[in-house]
Amino acid sequence: MKTLPRLATIAATAALAMGAPLAAAPAFIAHYEVVLAQPTEEERVIAGGVVFACEGTACTGPRSSDRPLRVCSELRREVGTIASFTANGEALSESQLARCNG
Repeated sequence: MKTLPRLATIAATAALAMGAPLAAAPAFIAHYEVVLAQPTEEERVIAGGVVFACEGTACTGPRSSDRPLRVCSELRREVGTIASFTANGEALSESQLARCNG
């Protein structure tokens, strides 16, 4: 009766090959976490090579190769004043945030 386990393996392999999601796939982890001074109506914003997902005053985005200050400045040009900007858990300082919004 080794046929049944073999069929289960073949079925699982076929499901994965057809694009079925993995149950243990890691969840999206935001590298950038941003709070805007005013809500934005934009749901998707591209700034500094990063595709940000925004809702109200919150935006998140994946890691990029650009410096956080540059990404912050480019995002500000798209959505307005940035109240706080965090990259990989480290918030921009007050002086950096002022440069971002300048």
